[in-house]
Amino acid sequence: MNMLRVLVVDDSLTIRAALEEILQKGGRCRVVGSASSVEEARVMIPALQPDVITLDLALPGEDGMSFLDEISAPLHAPAVVVSSATGPGTEKSAEALKRGAAACFDKSRLIAEGHRLLRAVQLAALDHLRARVAGLERELKLNGVRV
Repeated sequence: MNMLRVLVVDDSLTIRAALEEILQKGGRCRVVGSASSVEEARVMIPALQPDVITLDLALPGEDGMSFLDEISAPLHAPAVVVSSATGPGTEKSAEALKRGAAACFDKSRLIAEGHRLLRAVQLAALDHLRARVAGLERELKLNGVRV
């Protein structure tokens, strides 16, 4: 069985451990790395090639919101924002989604609704894969290849 490779980005060691537990216990996910800052994540992404990134917004140094702008390109792994600022219907959730987040999850609901986070991570990976396949099909068609 193929496992989704997840990179966790959060400055709290406790939250990183909880995310790792939730994602790996739910199956089909393997946390391949954890970073406490954008700078660490930036170095880890090319080396680890995650399928999905969980991203806090409140990070030391560069914040997660500006990092979303950088990693929202189609070739990058999708980001699921996990932040106390991104509860349902919040302004931060809307902004994160506008900047390219695949989904937002309220960090305060992590323990109670970890299954929802796991599902959001899985769907983000699936949607990203579908978009990449569709892009490859379009490229092949443009080059005259039947698909």
